Amino acid sequence: MPEFLDLHSKMSKALRAAADTAMRRHGLHLGQDHLLAVLWREDGRTPGEIATALNVTTPNVVKAATRMAAAGLLTRRRDDKDNRLVRLWLTDAGRALQEPIEKERRSIEEQVTADLTQSEREHLLSALTKIHRSANALLNRPVDQNE
Repeated sequence: MPEFLDLHSKMSKALRAAADTAMRRHGLHLGQDHLLAVLWREDGRTPGEIATALNVTTPNVVKAATRMAAAGLLTRRRDDKDNRLVRLWLTDAGRALQEPIEKERRSIEEQVTADLTQSEREHLLSALTKIHRSANALLNRPVDQNE
């Protein structure tokens, strides 16, 4: 296995485990913090809009929203103008998680980059942005059966 892919896989698993532990302290499942973050930026979005923002499927958002509604973090309401649409709205409990969740995420970032200089952090973010763009381009490329 190429060195980059192996190291990235190990790093990704470790970061996911750390993030999962941090989110569970606040009663969230991994990934629900991302759904909340979309609503913290713009409350009342549809599951499809959230799915697009997070680059996940709409059924994944609906499943997470069902759990989060049961936990009292958000509510579902029909759109005022288009009754076919359902919008997700934060409850007070969902809004109250913004500060502690953002603090947890900052803490994880600070801890995992503590050995890096400011310049190294900036270079890392720049490199990861470029890698993310290239990886997305691979996903969007038509499959050539002859490769």
